[in-house]
Amino acid sequence: MTYLRNTWYVAAWSEQIQPRELVTRRILGEPIVMFRTEDGSIAAMADVCAHRFAPLHAGKLLPGDRLQCPYHGLQYGPDGVCVHNPHGKGRIPAAARVRSYPALEKHTLVWIWMGEDAPDPSRIPDFSILDMASPRLTSKRDWLRMDVNYLLITENLLDLSHVSFLHEAILGNEDTVPAATSVEERGATLWVSRVMSNVRPPGLFDLMFKRDGGRVDHWATMRWDSPGCFLNDAGVTAVNRPRDEGTGIQGTHFLTPETAGTTLYHFAAVRQNPVSWGEAIDADIRAQMSELRRHAFEDQDKVIIEAQQQALLDPGTRTDHPILLEIDAGPVRFRRILDRMLAEEAAIRTHGAERV
Repeated sequence: MTYLRNTWYVAAWSEQIQPRELVTRRILGEPIVMFRTEDGSIAAMADVCAHRFAPLHAGKLLPGDRLQCPYHGLQYGPDGVCVHNPHGKGRIPAAARVRSYPALEKHTLVWIWMGEDAPDPSRIPDFSILDMASPRLTSKRDWLRMDVNYLLITENLLDLSHVSFLHEAILGNEDTVPAATSVEERGATLWVSRVMSNVRPPGLFDLMFKRDGGRVDHWATMRWDSPGCFLNDAGVTAVNRPRDEGTGIQGTHFLTPETAGTTLYHFAAVRQNPVSWGEAIDADIRAQMSELRRHAFEDQDKVIIEAQQQALLDPGTRTDHPILLEIDAGPVRFRRILDRMLAEEAAIRTHGAERV
């Protein structure tokens, strides 16, 4: 599996890394341990001791931001360099270090840089919607692991038509099958949009709008920022009325390749232009928004995409000539953009090695 490396990936929600705790993740196939330093920033390093390769996350976080190996007590600083050897004369070999990874917090998420180039924080996509949102209007900041390659989940998210079938009664229905679809590409960012006029509202949107099942105009636009960040602007309004008279959600999705066959999936949603039904009903809407989205992703998307993955790995399945439909425009464009970026990164790496 070839990954885009000189870019930012989501490692966790900020709230998942608490003071004095060690958190382990596998990202792009590499085991990583993370913790908060005493000044509150994030440290990330390879989760393996340079001595006998014991997992550092099983060790202890000591005062002075020292991570102690559980096996023989070597201590590492946040930069991955061994700072203490408790054995013999205490000599520290020059090779007593592990790789450290640049990591920072932005938009209530922990981002990690997996490449060799200098990290550029300005390359983190704009998800400021998560910073500004009222907790009352925001779903749970949730995550799950899918036993599937992240590319298949990306294609799923950029194919907005599947909600009419796979997420029927929650995010789509029979009325939302016909739609005006468009795709826009700018640099490494892609937008896929669907507009559906005079339709019955899908369950989640009826819950947030008039709660009467009355017909609406419905829209959904998915923004993709390479390699695995998504913002879905979806909502409903009264038929033939402006969108700002309706309501909807900004759904965020973050895919981080764990291995070639597994993906870390972080997600949350923020209500936009909310219709208030009073504190009790608003709290119920927030809870249902969290529950319905979790159900859609874990019990529906996850099941079908993992089955798709197994079909692709099955030697008895013919996968050499898949058909393409109009709804595949977004997934096809995404693959082209990512392939171009991977080729550019490989060329830079190769030419740099030649110069050396």
